[in-house]
Amino acid sequence: SSGINAEWPLRPGFAPCRLLDYELEMGFFVGPGNAMGDNIKMEDAADNIFGMVLMNDWSARDIQKWEYVPLGPFNAKNFGTTISPWVVTMDALAPFLLPHQAKTDPAPLPYLQEHDSYQYDIKLFVGIQGENMTKPEIVTKSNFKYMYWSPRQQLVHHSVTGCNMSPGDLLGSGTISGTTDEELGCLLELCWKGTREVKLGESGEVRKFLKNGDDVIVTGYAQGMGYRVGFGECTGKVLPANEL
Repeated sequence: SSGINAEWPLRPGFAPCRLLDYELEMGFFVGPGNAMGDNIKMEDAADNIFGMVLMNDWSARDIQKWEYVPLGPFNAKNFGTTISPWVVTMDALAPFLLPHQAKTDPAPLPYLQEHDSYQYDIKLFVGIQGENMTKPEIVTKSNFKYMYWSPRQQLVHHSVTGCNMSPGDLLGSGTISGTTDEELGCLLELCWKGTREVKLGESGEVRKFLKNGDDVIVTGYAQGMGYRVGFGECTGKVLPANEL
C-alpha cells in the first residue's frame, strides 16, 4: 500500500492521534432561529443569520478513517474547534456579495433553490509555524466564494425536519478548497493522503500532518476600495495528548 494507509495498523488500537489536520472553514451564527417542529424557509433564511467567523475544524484523520464507515466522524472531530475573535455581521459583508450563479451540478431541490446571491468574496489563508520556525508560512490561499452550498442553504436544510435552531448556534461551512494546489483547504488534500510533502516556505521544514508544537493561524478578509473587513486571527497550538 502507499500513502496514508501505510501508517495505519490493520486492526484498530487505542492511542493518541498521529495524523492531525486543520480544516479551513467559515462559521456562521444563527440569529432568531425557529421553534421546534417549524422549518426555516429560503425567503426567511437571511434574517436568521447574524454573522460569520473564521473557523478551524481540527480533524484527527487516522481516527476519522476508522470511524467514518459506516457512521461518520465522531471522536475524530469532537475534540476541538477554533474560531476567530470577531463576528462580522452580514450587513458588513454585503458589499462583497458576488453575482448570482445558478447551481446545476447537482441542481438543488426546490426548497434549497436561491434566486439571488449569497456567495461572498472573502480571501482566506492558513499558515503553519513549527516550534523551530521564526514565522508562520502560508500553506493555503483560498476563498469563501468556492463553496457550492451557501449558508442560507445550509440553514434551510438543517431545519427542514423541524430541528430548532437557537440564537448563537454555530454552523460550519465545510472545508473550503479551490481548484489549484495552493487553494486546498486541509493537509489531507495538500499532501494527497500522505503521498507528498508540503513545504513550509524557506524554513526547510515539511509536513504531511501537524506536529506537536505547531501553531496553525487562519486569517481572512474582504477587500474593498481602500479598506478591508477582517475577522482577526483564528489561532491554535497543537499540544501533546494527555495521558489516559
